[in-house]
Amino acid sequence: MKTETALNQLDRFTDIDRHFADFLLRLEGTQDRRLWLAAAFVSNATQSGNVCIDLSAIAGKPILVEDARTTGNACAPELSDWMNVLTRSAVVGGPGDFRPLVLDQANRLYLCRYWKYEQQVAKLLRQLAASDLQEFDATALREGLSRLFSPQDPDELDWQRLAAITAVLRRFSLITGGPGTGKTSTVLRILALLLSQPGYEQLRIALAAPTGKAAARLKEAVKHSKETLEVSPEVVARIPEEAFTLHRLLGFIPASGAFRHNRANPLPFEMIVVDEASMVDLPLMAKLLDAVPPGARLLLLGDRDQLASVEPGAVFGDICSVAESAGRSKGFRECIKPYRLDLPASSSPNGGGPLQDSMTVLRRSYRFGTDSGIGQLSRSIQAGDGDATIHLLSTKGLNDVIWEDGANPTSLQNRLERWILEAYAGCLQAGSPEEAFTLFARSRILCAVRRGPFGVAFINSVAEDALARKGLVRSRGAWYRGRPVMMNRNDYQIRLFNGDIGIAWEDSPRAEAGPAQIGVMFPSESGEMRRILPSRLPEHETVYAMTVHKAQGSEFDRVLLILPDQASAALTREMLYTAVTRARKRVEIWARRETIEASIQRRVTRHSGLREALSRG
Repeated sequence: MKTETALNQLDRFTDIDRHFADFLLRLEGTQDRRLWLAAAFVSNATQSGNVCIDLSAIAGKPILVEDARTTGNACAPELSDWMNVLTRSAVVGGPGDFRPLVLDQANRLYLCRYWKYEQQVAKLLRQLAASDLQEFDATALREGLSRLFSPQDPDELDWQRLAAITAVLRRFSLITGGPGTGKTSTVLRILALLLSQPGYEQLRIALAAPTGKAAARLKEAVKHSKETLEVSPEVVARIPEEAFTLHRLLGFIPASGAFRHNRANPLPFEMIVVDEASMVDLPLMAKLLDAVPPGARLLLLGDRDQLASVEPGAVFGDICSVAESAGRSKGFRECIKPYRLDLPASSSPNGGGPLQDSMTVLRRSYRFGTDSGIGQLSRSIQAGDGDATIHLLSTKGLNDVIWEDGANPTSLQNRLERWILEAYAGCLQAGSPEEAFTLFARSRILCAVRRGPFGVAFINSVAEDALARKGLVRSRGAWYRGRPVMMNRNDYQIRLFNGDIGIAWEDSPRAEAGPAQIGVMFPSESGEMRRILPSRLPEHETVYAMTVHKAQGSEFDRVLLILPDQASAALTREMLYTAVTRARKRVEIWARRETIEASIQRRVTRHSGLREALSRG
C-alpha cells in the first residue's frame, strides 16, 4: 500500500464513493484503508453499471492516481489480506446477512441491496422458466400457425414460428434479434395465437417498455401491424394498442420511490410483454418480476448486442448467455415435433438449467438484405471483425454507408454545418408542430460522449449557431420556434419521462391574448399534440445531437455518428453496433480508423453473479 495521501487522490472515485467509504469506517470505528478501498470500489462500480466488484480481479493491482509523476501508483491489497479484513468486519456480511456490504464465496463484493436484487431476479426467473408446459389446444395452435406464418421451408428453420410456439408453451420466454428481424410482428402473432386458444379469449395483456420513447414506438408498431393479422376481427380488437412505461405499469409512487404493484398487489394481467428489455436495469427487473401474478406469462424482447442499461446490471444479456449455453431440452424438443421444427439435441450433458427452453434468437433480417451496407456493417461489428468493418467502410459502392476517416475540432464545425442544414432546416421551417416532428424524426446526430469537442453539448451548440447564421433560429432567449428538447428526468405529474422529445412552438396569436407565446409540444397518448409551458418542464436539453445510449429504442432514416479522436471508456463494440443499427436508410461515421478498430475490440463488461445464479437447477 502507498501513502494515505495517494489513496485519497484516486481519480476514479467520486465524492459519493468517498463519503460512503468514510461512513462505513465511522460505523466500523476504524481507519483501516483496506476497508475504505473496498467500500469506495463497490460504490464506484454501481455507478459504472456493475452490480458488484470482483476482488480477485482488483487485488494487488496498481490503481492510477491523479498525477502519477508526483504521487506514484497506489496498489490494492493482496487478496488474502483483503479477505481477512473484510470477513472480520462488522459492516461486511455473507449472503443473507443484513449488513451494508455482502461478500460471497466467489470473492464478489456487493452493496447489500444489489445482492438482494440479484437473488430476487434469479429466483423469480428460475421459477417462471421452470414452470411446466402450459396447457394448450394443439388443434387451435396448428390452425393459428398455418394462418399467421408462411409455409415452412424444409431447408431452413423458421425461428419466428419457434418463438411463437415457445411463448405459447412457456410462462417465461425471451426473443432476441437485431433490427428488422421481426420481433414486434412475431409478438403480435403470439398474442393472436394465445387469444385464439380456447379459454384465453379474454386474456388480459399488457405491453410495456423501459422508456416513454420506446413505449410510444411499441404502440405505433402494434397499431400499424395488427390489422394485417390473418385472424378474426374479434381477436384483432382484443390486442391492446396502449403501451406503458414500466414505471407507469408498476404504479410508481414518487414520494416513496416504491411501486404500487408488487407481490402483495400483483399486476392485473395474464400476459406481460416488455420491449427493449436490454435497457431494463437490475433493480427495475426485480420490481417487475415481483409484480408478475401467479400463473401469468412474461415475454421479454430485445437485442442482446445493444448497449445494456445505464443503471447497474445487464440482465437481458445475462439471461441470453445462460439460455444459449445449451440447446433445448429433450422434453421441449419432443413437445414441438408435431409442428415440424427439428431442433438439435442439447450441447450440455447436464442440460442448460431452467432457462434453456425459453430463448429464441431471430436470425434473419427483413430490413437489411444481403446487399445492404448497414446490414453487413452491423454484422461485422457484431462479430468483432475489425478488418471486415474497415473494408466495408472503405467500399465505395455502398450508398447507405459513408465513412470520413478522421475529424478534428477545427474542421468539424465547417463539415457539420452542411449536414445540420440538410437535416434540420426543414424542421424550423415547418408549418405545424406535427410536420416539424415528422421531419425531425428522420435524422439524428449521435455521439459517444457528452463533453468535449466531440460531445453532445458542443455539437448541439454548433447546430444552433449554424441554424442561427442562416436565419432559421429566431432567438427568444433560450427558447425559439422549432427548438427540439429531450427530457432528462421523469415528471409523473405532467406525464413526461426521461428520453421524451418535444419541439418548441408558438401558439396561435389572439388579439385579446397579446403576442404569441412559446410552448413545448409533445405527442400525446391519443396521437394529438399537447402543449407544456417551458417553465413546467423537468430537467432537459437541446437535442439535435444525442448520446448513443439515449438513442436506444429509436430509429432514424439517416444517422451521423461522431466519435472522439482519443480513447474513451464509452467507445465499445456495443456502442458502435447500437449506433449503426439506429439507421434505417443511411449511416455516416466520422471517426479515425484507430478509434473504430479500438471500439470493436473493447466489450462492455458488467460484473455480477446473475449468470451463475440463473444457471442453478
